[in-house]
Amino acid sequence: MPEGTAAPVITCSEPGSFSRGVFTERHPQLIEQLHKALPYGPEQHRALDTLLSESIHGVIQPLAEAAHDRDQWDIWGQDHYGTPWLEAPFLWAESYFYRRILQAVGYFPQGPWQGIDPFRPLKSAELGTPETGEELSALDLLATRPADEQARALLQGSLWGNRADLGFRMTSAATGDAGDSSLIADDSGLLWSLLPAGGDADLCLVADNAGRELLADLALVDHLLRHRHARRVVLQLKPYPYYVSDATTADLIDCLHHLLRSQGAAAGIGERLWTAMGEGRLTVRTHPFSCAPLPYSDMPDDLRQEFARATLTVMKGDLNYRRLVGDRMWPPTTPFADRTAYLPGPVAALRTLKSDVIVGLDQHTETALHTAHGQRWRTSGTHALIQVRR
Repeated sequence: MPEGTAAPVITCSEPGSFSRGVFTERHPQLIEQLHKALPYGPEQHRALDTLLSESIHGVIQPLAEAAHDRDQWDIWGQDHYGTPWLEAPFLWAESYFYRRILQAVGYFPQGPWQGIDPFRPLKSAELGTPETGEELSALDLLATRPADEQARALLQGSLWGNRADLGFRMTSAATGDAGDSSLIADDSGLLWSLLPAGGDADLCLVADNAGRELLADLALVDHLLRHRHARRVVLQLKPYPYYVSDATTADLIDCLHHLLRSQGAAAGIGERLWTAMGEGRLTVRTHPFSCAPLPYSDMPDDLRQEFARATLTVMKGDLNYRRLVGDRMWPPTTPFADRTAYLPGPVAALRTLKSDVIVGLDQHTETALHTAHGQRWRTSGTHALIQVRR
């Protein structure tokens, strides 16, 4: 691709593509789950089914006239309303689909379902699984290791999020046995150089998923505060439910209560974080742009200033990565620094690969991955990266 030419925007128009499969395979499964998750009435059930049919077979319709954010979405959707869903940019269409779910179940208007997170049963169930218990128990062993080994292991835990082998990854990273070929880019050394122990850093952590992943993020935050890798952490959460598992303030409270009800090291983490919030060393932020169907390059000035104040901004997860670098089919060797130059201050991405977009790889790595896995390595969740731009 010639230098200066924009990469094509990812859409859902290509049959067999990952993005199209999200709409034609994953979304029907999600709507079926939502039918069962809460005791909605006929109106909510009909609205969910109508949305699903429209999103696969129809054209994009605007929000209801009375929607509190209709004017904003009319601006964001002016180029997309009236066009087929599967021809719209993937990032925009997927984001709008989740906004329309909230309309379908009556999340915003006054009424019996106002403020009820349709995804909460799915997120809460994860906290009670045996896998979550095993991962929290692994923290007891980890606590016996030197602080620098704990730091490396907890970073791995936060990176891989809600993977079933998180406990193994944490303990193996601590003991130096990780040897992980699924980590296809690793700038963790640069990350730690920006957050030295005993330093005076301000960290902004833009969270991704609730449940087990948020627990892992909180364990990392606790370590960063305890060992003064950061004097203050700002945790950016979603202001309302977004996608299936994105973390809100309610999800944070659920996780903190779960830690406090746990035993051993996990309970200690919950107690310290609770205290840190009361003292202002751990602060929660939400911003409407967190749920916008746009890349971070279009962020408003107040959010830009928030990132500018941070010693390091850490973007967690796949969706934040898509918004950070732009949801386009960039050549994989496109420099990460080039795609994030607009963001004020240093930035790090911790991401498990679950969509097509990728930048910052060397040619040898990209070729080896394609030879071994075809295109599936981009979307299967079996590979991850830590990328940092100073």
